[in-house]
Amino acid sequence: MDNNITIYMQEPDGSVTPHEAPTDMGLSLMEFLKASEYDILATCGGMALCATCCVDVLEGEEKLNEMTDDEYAMLDTLPDLLPNSRLACQLQLNNNMDGLKVKLHGVS
Repeated sequence: MDNNITIYMQEPDGSVTPHEAPTDMGLSLMEFLKASEYDILATCGGMALCATCCVDVLEGEEKLNEMTDDEYAMLDTLPDLLPNSRLACQLQLNNNMDGLKVKLHGVS
């Protein structure tokens, strides 16, 4: 069985970059994006306390786990929150997320 999925990242210029992401290493989307050298601060280290890893889900939102109260409370502090915004640290990579398309929040 293939333990890799493809995550699509919309770049600031509007182009889309596919990334192969492993689902068998226990990584969150935040950890994967940081490892892929995206400019994510993740100052709280993935504890849903800072919202610096916020992403906007462009495709595949239905593939994600339900938002926790902690995640919702932290997202609620963002002035420019979108209905499809999520904290990447709270999204554990799994096979259901194949084809997910996201962009960094606040990047046009």
